[in-house]
Amino acid sequence: MPMALANQLTGLTSFASSNLLLHSNPMLLPFQNTRRGTRFRKTARFPVAAISQNFMKTTLRVHAEKAVQFKVRAVVTVRNKIREDFRETMLKHLDAISDRIGTRNVVLELISNDIDPKTKSPKKSNKAALKDWSKKSSVKAERVNYTTEFIVDSNFGVPGAIAVTNKHQREFFLESIVIEGFVSGAVHFPCNSWVQGERIFFSNKAYLPCDTPGGLRVLREKELISLRGDGKGVRKLSDRIYDFDTYNDLGNPDAGIELTRPILGGTQNHPYPRRCRTGRAPTDTDMHAESRVELPQPMYVPRDEQFDESKLNTFVIKRLKAVLHNLIPGLKASLSANNHDFNRFSDFDDLYNDGQSLQDDIIKKIPFSQVVTKIQQCTQGLLKYDTPKIISKDKFAWLRDDEFARQAIAGVNPINIERLQVFPPVSKLDPEIYGHQESALKEEHILGQLNGVTVQEAIEANKLFMIDYHDVYVPFVDGINALEGRKSYATRTIFFLTPLGTLKPIAIELSLGPSSGSKRIVTPPVDATTYWKWQLAKAHVCANDAGVHQLVNHWLRTHACTEPFILSAHRQLSAMHPVFKLLDPHMRYTLDINALARQKLINADGIIESSFTPGRYCAEISSAAYKNLWRFDMEGLPADLIRRGMAVPDATQPNGVKLVIEDYPYAADGLMVWSAIENWVGAYVKHYYGHPSQICNDRELQAWYSEAINVGHADLRHQRWWPTLNSSEDLVSILTTLIWTVSAQHAAINFGQYPYGGYVPNRPPLMRRLIPEDEEEKKSEKKANFMADPEKYFLNALPSLLQATKYMAIVDTLSTHSPDEEYLGERHQSSIWSGDAEMIEAFYRFSGEMRGIEKEIERRNSDPTLRNRCGPGVLPYELLAPTSPPGVTCRGIPNSVST
Repeated sequence: MPMALANQLTGLTSFASSNLLLHSNPMLLPFQNTRRGTRFRKTARFPVAAISQNFMKTTLRVHAEKAVQFKVRAVVTVRNKIREDFRETMLKHLDAISDRIGTRNVVLELISNDIDPKTKSPKKSNKAALKDWSKKSSVKAERVNYTTEFIVDSNFGVPGAIAVTNKHQREFFLESIVIEGFVSGAVHFPCNSWVQGERIFFSNKAYLPCDTPGGLRVLREKELISLRGDGKGVRKLSDRIYDFDTYNDLGNPDAGIELTRPILGGTQNHPYPRRCRTGRAPTDTDMHAESRVELPQPMYVPRDEQFDESKLNTFVIKRLKAVLHNLIPGLKASLSANNHDFNRFSDFDDLYNDGQSLQDDIIKKIPFSQVVTKIQQCTQGLLKYDTPKIISKDKFAWLRDDEFARQAIAGVNPINIERLQVFPPVSKLDPEIYGHQESALKEEHILGQLNGVTVQEAIEANKLFMIDYHDVYVPFVDGINALEGRKSYATRTIFFLTPLGTLKPIAIELSLGPSSGSKRIVTPPVDATTYWKWQLAKAHVCANDAGVHQLVNHWLRTHACTEPFILSAHRQLSAMHPVFKLLDPHMRYTLDINALARQKLINADGIIESSFTPGRYCAEISSAAYKNLWRFDMEGLPADLIRRGMAVPDATQPNGVKLVIEDYPYAADGLMVWSAIENWVGAYVKHYYGHPSQICNDRELQAWYSEAINVGHADLRHQRWWPTLNSSEDLVSILTTLIWTVSAQHAAINFGQYPYGGYVPNRPPLMRRLIPEDEEEKKSEKKANFMADPEKYFLNALPSLLQATKYMAIVDTLSTHSPDEEYLGERHQSSIWSGDAEMIEAFYRFSGEMRGIEKEIERRNSDPTLRNRCGPGVLPYELLAPTSPPGVTCRGIPNSVST
């Protein structure tokens, strides 16, 4: 404390711009600098010596008698709303008036790291109101700075927390607070939170629980308790409470039995991760189902998890665009018995060239047809879709087998392909339930495609690969095919690795449900008939792939399965915990986008059910995948590649694995990103945890991980594959896996959805017709239609116009980067998010590594020897390029799951 006092007095000139008052009486005022250094004019009752050893002794004696006081300043940054409704504008004016007369204002109070030895409670400053709130209330800038001043004792110590009380009627967004005037330097409080009532914010200094300064210990625990809530009652939109619940709000039984859906989570039949609890009342017809809130009414998420205004505006604009895009198809579908299928491929081109228009015979049926005509004329440009990248370089690329295969390793879903290790493939389904599921594939089906080697030789040489959706779909195929306008197979696709390093599809197995047991093999075409059957078979594979991609890889693995870790982080990790500070940017917006998904996408009769082949079985397929396929210990990229046989362990390689297909763009680029994340996390963990005992004894860290598993993933909590958390290596692996999943993994399977899927024939999300059989349907109308006009049969097997445009609109939205996106290697307030200079420097090294990865990806995309990412009509692989401008770009790795 004596040294701290000397430092306080010698450092006063750092705040010399405001006459530093050391209390009104006594008071020290600095003279002008002279050659001998800074001298002080004595106005106190005690002597003040020059800055020397004698000064130290003198101030020691002074401090023993009476602590001096000095003034510090707070600079508070508030972010204004871009748009305000009438109510908000009125409240703002009322708050300005009440602030001016002093009845309602914004008050701050500093809280020291130190305990007052007399009161045994944290030292606190005087309370101070923000200045000029009423004068600046009309400022239109995005950010407005307010100031206030505090008088503190020289033995106050360093502030570790600040209490902010908003007595106004209107909430405001507090971005940051900086305290100036302490000799130790400015103290930063990155807040980024909405303030209503009283709030506590901690400085950017990180502390493990056992190292928490005495003045902050009670506040640390009190804040966590407030965030957990009591698990009761209906959550208000203004609440900041994080709690768990099952997915019991996807169905809408009050609207009809056809909209009932099973509850996901909490049962053996339908296990699932937990989601954020809202506490809404049950439905009238099912006490176990939660009542729904439909758009435009917002779904509850904790207040600080809600979209930023610029992010929300991006969604609103996209939603309006989607309404316009579906206006004409919707009118056509409602006013005509015709399903309005695509009858020629040029119909798809019209969506990008001219947009949709209504024919005169349909317009005549519409009341106020002149108004509709006027709307159509005024919105013509808005009705056009942007041209998807897949047809921007080569309009017919999607028809080629090599492009179909290339997308298996460099498209929007490159994470299902696996090395074929057993031929024929073997099902893992229970034969007592689904019957024997032997594959219909035989060696003679593919032998002629193997460049003169046997199947076994090709397997041993790592030349055969497979995308296997048999077990995912077989339990549901009978139910799907009973739905109106839905037809599906359970598919297996076999690929051969050519000497050029590219893949070619050599066989597709199509299985129907257990009720029929039908299986057939389709191989590459040799004539016109087999050509169209082959195209239909590939389309069914793509529809299977689209369903698994959306329901399992995208929604389940990157959205739903990470939500429990986010909820638990807010409940168990203090904002001053170093792991919370590390994870904070990787949790941004995820709870809000997941709530929107429950409200509009994955709900009964929502966009996913309407647009994808499984229909009402979508959620059940996702639950089955969680039960049978998802494992947290296999979500990391190296582990996943090894599990799928796409890589083998190799200690000589930088990431400890060697790819089986060298030119596997997703894996090759992904391993660079994985390594960069792992290096950054490793440096961070090493800095804060020098010994394994610190991890085992970190009660907050252990509570976070335990709750995420035992509550958030309660249905799988007894699985033995959950990693332990006993060492630095364990923690690095867990954190790297989480950050990889929500950033790079999500980016790789999300932001290519419109660039690849926006052209529906390339990647149909659903199919409406099966492939005509060779014998059984020779005389059927279906067979006759196929023989008479195979192109039309193919197009009519794809989604209808309304289904296609609805799907295109949603993947356009999901593929869009908002202007406020924060990319991997970036952080808002990048120089002050942590109070540890060494970690700031380590983060900048991580940022530099990401920039280097971006340049390497550019180089690879220009290498003509890498034919899966470079060549005529071949899209460069940029989905793991770290940065991106706003919009649909098919690149960019945001820090978090936000779309």
